[in-house]
Amino acid sequence: MAALKEKRTCGQRCEDFGRFVWNSDNGTLMGRTPEKWVYISLYYVAFYVVMTALFCLCIWTLMYTLDPYTPDYQDRLTSPGVMAWPDTYGEEDIEITYNTSDKTSWMRMSNCLHDFLKPYNDTMQHDCHNYNCTKGKYFIQNSFSAPHHTKWVCPFTQSMLGACSGLDDPTFGYNCTMPCVIIKMNRIINFLPSNQTDHPPYVNCTVLEGHENVAKMEYFPEKGLMDLSYFPYYGRLAQPSYVNPLVAVRFSLIGEKHAKIQCRVVSDKISYQNFHDPYEGKVIFYLKALK
Repeated sequence: MAALKEKRTCGQRCEDFGRFVWNSDNGTLMGRTPEKWVYISLYYVAFYVVMTALFCLCIWTLMYTLDPYTPDYQDRLTSPGVMAWPDTYGEEDIEITYNTSDKTSWMRMSNCLHDFLKPYNDTMQHDCHNYNCTKGKYFIQNSFSAPHHTKWVCPFTQSMLGACSGLDDPTFGYNCTMPCVIIKMNRIINFLPSNQTDHPPYVNCTVLEGHENVAKMEYFPEKGLMDLSYFPYYGRLAQPSYVNPLVAVRFSLIGEKHAKIQCRVVSDKISYQNFHDPYEGKVIFYLKALK
């Protein structure tokens, strides 16, 4: 019969481990001589230095080939999305519902619009943008002639929204049945909304449900136009103070005072029939005034 292996005590195991860490007979540290440990350490230091240098070289090469002002690849849609303010989004739809008899209710809507229009303050816009833009023409800029290596921006002021600017009527019509809704088209770098300079994009709203409850729609600026001088947009780095052109629509609600409305930005290069993206080229919202 084979002899049973003798069971080692805890003290013997500690002694063996200590001998493994430092063996005075062979002069080894954890199985290797100090000379070999130096060689191994130098090898790994050199290895990680080379790997770090290669990684930095790859990042530098990538950044050197990228244009900081224009993305090489854009995964955005070729046609911009459209948004509406007050942005009171429900689970799936925009539901602009307020109570004319409840100050807290309609103040929530007007405060939302005041906050949204802060960047459009007349004084701020004229102080930041003193370039004299030519209306009705694309503002093509091939060089960075503005201060700090940027491009010029055409001002869009709050007062251009007329009766829906909140200057004369700070309630934006939400204390009665004539509410204002602001339409904004999202930005796409270098996007030109039309091939024809005599046909600028404009906002057109139609009532999908509740036609009898909408007596009139008024557009600000006039005819709901988005002037061509605000296009193209060159990006946040090239135009850090750029603001989107807006169109405000004032609705006169009557009868049951609720309707389903679609507002579309009309132009030959803006599509709106994308089933998979309900906000491409248009926005649909519910407008309801309670009492």
